[in-house]
Amino acid sequence: MLLRLAYLAMANAFAALRLLPMSDRDKDAEILALRHQTTVLERQLGDRRPSFTAPDRALLAALLHPLPRGVLRRLRLIVHPDTVLRWHRDLVSRRHAAASRRKRPGRPPTIRSIRILVQRLARENPAWGYRRIHGELAALGTRVAASTVWEILKDAGIDPAPERGTTTWADFLRSQAEALLACDFIETVTLNGQRQYILALIEHTTRRIRILGANHPTAAWVAQAARNLVADLEEEGTRATFPIRDRDGRFPAVFDEILADVGIRTVLTAVRTPRMNAVMERWVRTCRHELLDRTLIWNQRHLLHALREFEQHYNQHRPHRTLHQAAPQRALPEPIADSDEVQRLRIRRHDRLGGTIHEYRHVA
Repeated sequence: MLLRLAYLAMANAFAALRLLPMSDRDKDAEILALRHQTTVLERQLGDRRPSFTAPDRALLAALLHPLPRGVLRRLRLIVHPDTVLRWHRDLVSRRHAAASRRKRPGRPPTIRSIRILVQRLARENPAWGYRRIHGELAALGTRVAASTVWEILKDAGIDPAPERGTTTWADFLRSQAEALLACDFIETVTLNGQRQYILALIEHTTRRIRILGANHPTAAWVAQAARNLVADLEEEGTRATFPIRDRDGRFPAVFDEILADVGIRTVLTAVRTPRMNAVMERWVRTCRHELLDRTLIWNQRHLLHALREFEQHYNQHRPHRTLHQAAPQRALPEPIADSDEVQRLRIRRHDRLGGTIHEYRHVA
């Protein structure tokens, strides 16, 4: 279109130079002849509408727009004068639209290194949704909105977490190379058919999880776990008042008595009402989803090892929405303010339990 328009402009420029030596009488005669030719063309066209290319419209609009509307109406044009004026308005609007696109209004585009990191986290962790990825970015000191993470995943063609593939055989075998183990009162079964019960406790304020042990829950074992818990709470200066538990028969009466001796009064949930202990139930689901359901448990020793690893990951690294993406025992770092430093992001992955759990940290 631009080449055609330039050609028409040059042709008309040379035509204007040819008119300079002509007298007004010669020009009037030529105009009358051209008008007559236009009349002949109109008779030949009949009911057919003439077609104009984009360069034709641009040239006619530029030549005829400065003329008054009355003069335009007296000219013998194939199109109506209003059509020529509309062509000119369209030409001006397209020019302004192109200029506005060059200004790129709105938010600046997301830095390429952040987009690459978001896609990497989604690729290496198929079970992570955009909210979980947003939390990991916040733990790395990268400030970005959760909606931006969602847009990055959508633009990259990455499906939501429930629709992505599960753990591959290669990842599964790598995780078993180091004999991965798993973790709450959560029930699990080892490979030899032995049933194990995990006793865990979570603090509502800090969301810190405590793995009290894993064994067959005899009265003596549960009582000793309660004594160890009381000792840890007193040593750390933690003041708990109302521990909440269900009416499971695995909790002997001595468990509540030991807690009551130090001023901790047990509150029982209603029958078949797990929502009364929703915080603990949510952690049980997290433990099963991120650890137990992804690990083959060989024996009790293996199970305790896996639970300790997951406890450290949960308390010291895993972000929590309730804590504004901080971990129970780790505050969020200051956001990276230097744009040059953000563009040079260097993140290294740290594996726990042979790759079952991924943690991301800045390269020192």
